Amino acid sequence: MLTVLVQPFSSASHSHHPFPGQPGFQPGPPRHLPAPTVPTILAYKTPLLSPPTLSLGLLFQHPSATSLTPTARSRPAGARQTKTRSGGNGIFGERVEGESDGSKDMAVMVDNYVAGTLLALLLGFVVVYILRRKTTAEKDERGEGRAEGGGFDEIRNDCVRSSTNGEVRPEGGPETDVVIVGAGVAGAALAHTLGKEGRRVHVIERDLTEPDRIVGELLQPGGYLKLIELGLQDCVEEIDAQRVLGYALFKDGRHTRLSYPLEKFHSDVAGRSFHNGRFIQRMRDKAATLPNVCLEQGTVTSLLEENGIITGVQYKTKTGEEIRSYAPLTIVCDGCFSNLRRSLCKPMVDVPSCFVGLVLENCNLPFPNHGHVILADPSPILFYPISSTEIRCLVDVPGKKIPSIANGELANYLKTAVAPQVPPELHKAFLAAIDKGNIRTMPNRSMPAAPYPTPGALLMGDAFNMRHPLTGGGMTVALSDIVVLRDLLKPLRDLNDSASLCKYLESFYTLRKPVASTINTLAGALYKVFCASPDQARKEMREACFDYLSLGGVCSTGPVALLSGLNPRPLSLVLHFFAVAIYGVGRLLIPFPSPKRLWIGARLISGASGIIFPIIKAEGVRQMFFPATVPAYYRAPPVE
Repeated sequence: MLTVLVQPFSSASHSHHPFPGQPGFQPGPPRHLPAPTVPTILAYKTPLLSPPTLSLGLLFQHPSATSLTPTARSRPAGARQTKTRSGGNGIFGERVEGESDGSKDMAVMVDNYVAGTLLALLLGFVVVYILRRKTTAEKDERGEGRAEGGGFDEIRNDCVRSSTNGEVRPEGGPETDVVIVGAGVAGAALAHTLGKEGRRVHVIERDLTEPDRIVGELLQPGGYLKLIELGLQDCVEEIDAQRVLGYALFKDGRHTRLSYPLEKFHSDVAGRSFHNGRFIQRMRDKAATLPNVCLEQGTVTSLLEENGIITGVQYKTKTGEEIRSYAPLTIVCDGCFSNLRRSLCKPMVDVPSCFVGLVLENCNLPFPNHGHVILADPSPILFYPISSTEIRCLVDVPGKKIPSIANGELANYLKTAVAPQVPPELHKAFLAAIDKGNIRTMPNRSMPAAPYPTPGALLMGDAFNMRHPLTGGGMTVALSDIVVLRDLLKPLRDLNDSASLCKYLESFYTLRKPVASTINTLAGALYKVFCASPDQARKEMREACFDYLSLGGVCSTGPVALLSGLNPRPLSLVLHFFAVAIYGVGRLLIPFPSPKRLWIGARLISGASGIIFPIIKAEGVRQMFFPATVPAYYRAPPVE
């Protein structure tokens, strides 16, 4: 047993205070001793344990003390032996002698020079430890030392440039509070939101003309509620937007209608479908009406970095002039093809399929004001209105490559493989759209959010997080993220303390998870379930999903509430997903289970787990289901 005894010592009192092993020894320091001075380290052995253990007593020697003769271990009764060992060149001076009562002890004493040496070594270790901690803290502040997290030492590239090469910064600090890269759905909505909060915002967009895209055309009811919360609901007016009240699901000649659970909401609340470009232009125009928001056309070429802090961006204007814009916070919203995100996150982009887009005219959907999902072979087909006279058709083609448009392979594929699976009401208009030739394609990307918290910068929108567009949840996630960020920034007047702001905004990644992870997981899982497969277990899962949703009641309203963003609860999603799997197993085992059916049922459960658990893992189990256990969840605003 190791014992450290701290006590004053003097030669006068030494004989009256026995050491461990001597008769009458009691724990604790001796009483009535002079003040301590020079330290001496004493080592002695005790008979308390077998084999003996070494104990150390740190004694403070009185100036009058000239010798020290402790006893360390008792010898057998009656033994008489005196032995003295000393050595001027040795470390220890040791003295062993028999006691008058028959016990013999051995003492080990360390001289004052050795004590001084040990204390000097200890002091040296303390100094080195303090210096190392200071160096590590400085590296963390600069964003260094993040080899695995992707710090600037690892991710520095042509997208991040130093802004300290003799450049003259604006006097008195930047004239802008926030620089936003990109003015799509996320960028334009964010610019208006922060501008309305009184921030000075500079938005740099590559092309300010109206976009023409085949995705981002369906806003779920949950997203529309966020639009109302941001004061942007009038942006879906005057663009011929269509109300969407739910979905219609088609499979093998059967169909079922799934309505949004909107009973508890205002009558205006519903989904909206529209031309993506018209919606974006309305938001840009509204943001530009604020005097403290500046929209400029330009191409951002790099982020500016100074001592590990993003201080702004470098961009080219329409005339080709290179300009630098500085702000304490730079928010990158440059979309799914972002070339800046690799310096701010770990982009794990997956392309499971591509969309082929057509516009159908002069036809009516089987269920007005509903999105239509056809469980076709090999993957789903979508139909939804984008104006009072146009219907968007999106044909999913699995894989990264699609048949060539130029040589007519894609048109032939659409006519021979896809057209026979289109509902009769839309068949003629579908063929006419193919013959018209305006066929568009778009890769479907998914990317979990894996940010590198970086002082002075933040990612938003598709540059930050993507999911399969089957469920139309992208804009809902982006608008929900903007609401979270707005609420976090609201109590802050000054954004110039980049380190504190970065630490505070780490809570953004946790607070966004309930909505984002629910929609992301559902989109990825539904796409895999809805795709055709030769595997019998996957076929049963697909059939079980269609039948489960057709049951009505909570079996349909529950999943649709998740999909629409009205009930973003990850646990509810998992429960419904495995309810579908168990429902599929039950269908297999009734009325008579057989070994083959049992085997298919086991594989069905295994397949369902293999679909959803990897998506949940990518989203983050702790942040998704237990966000309150994440320390960043409780992060308080920095003190100004």
